[in-house]
Amino acid sequence: MDTATSQETGRISYREAVLDDVPVLVPLVESAYRGDASRGGWTTEADLLQGQRTDPEGVAAVITAPGSRLLVVERDGEPVACCQLEHRGDVAYFGMFAVRPELQGAGLGKRIIAEAERRVRELWDVREMHMTVISVREELIAWYERRGYRRTGRMTPFPYGDERFGLPQRDDLEFELLIKPLT
Repeated sequence: MDTATSQETGRISYREAVLDDVPVLVPLVESAYRGDASRGGWTTEADLLQGQRTDPEGVAAVITAPGSRLLVVERDGEPVACCQLEHRGDVAYFGMFAVRPELQGAGLGKRIIAEAERRVRELWDVREMHMTVISVREELIAWYERRGYRRTGRMTPFPYGDERFGLPQRDDLEFELLIKPLT
């Protein structure tokens, strides 16, 4: 288990999620992206999407899928963030990244993504990380670009009509693939 300490974030540790974590992780993900609680951080999607971001079945599927890990980040033993790591052939996929809103902007996200990149290199010997981000999320995409990710211009449609992904508040949502070489 990797641990680190800083004044802003306290004692941080990383571990793989288990099914018993689902009841804690669903509200963590929801708080980072949807509803009024998400407005306390800068990653909110509340103006783009209403409804749920995920559900217990979706989180459980990430935990149990072959080639998938859900990394739980704890501060002083309490879950404060998570991210999905998935082995996809010669690349890894990074998703379901959530940091509690009140902890956003203090450098924790930067540390988590660096740890995620280190882990996928070690676990799967991949040389590239992929992620998809809603293309209108310019501030979030800029944050990832500062971490070495690049926009590809490769888009996939938003799943309009599937409430498992939320209730869109605009009609121009799509996902853009971001890629980072892991050398």
